[in-house]
Amino acid sequence: MVVDAELSGAELNTLFHASWPGHHDTDFGPMFARRLLHVTARRDGRLVGYVNVVGDGGAHAFVLDTTVHPDERRKGLGVALVRAAADAARERGAHWLHVDFEPHLTRFYEECGFRPTAAGLMALTGQDG
Repeated sequence: MVVDAELSGAELNTLFHASWPGHHDTDFGPMFARRLLHVTARRDGRLVGYVNVVGDGGAHAFVLDTTVHPDERRKGLGVALVRAAADAARERGAHWLHVDFEPHLTRFYEECGFRPTAAGLMALTGQDG
C-alpha cells in the first residue's frame, strides 16, 4: 500500500468498472484536486485497491470510494487500505475520520475501527442515496 502514489483517472475508471456495476467513466481531476490523500494497492502493477480521503482543512476527514477489485476481496486488503488512510490522515492533522456506508458494510467498517454514531444525510439530487 502506498499513500499518494501516482494514479491516473484511467486506472481508477478501470478499477471502478470491475468493482461497481454501472460505473460510467469519470473525470477524476476535480476529485483529485480536493483530496487530502489517497491510498492505493497494486498487484503485479495493476491497481487493485483504492481509498480516497478528503478533509475540511481542519480536524475532520472523510473516507470516500473505498474500492477493492473483486478478485482481491475477502483477504483483508480493504481493511488495510482504510487503516493506512486513517494513519495518514492523523499524520496530516485530522482528529476525526468520518465514513458513510450502506448497512451491509457495517461489519467491514467496524473491523476498520469505526464505531456507529448518529448522523444525517440529505439527498441533493432527488435520489435516495
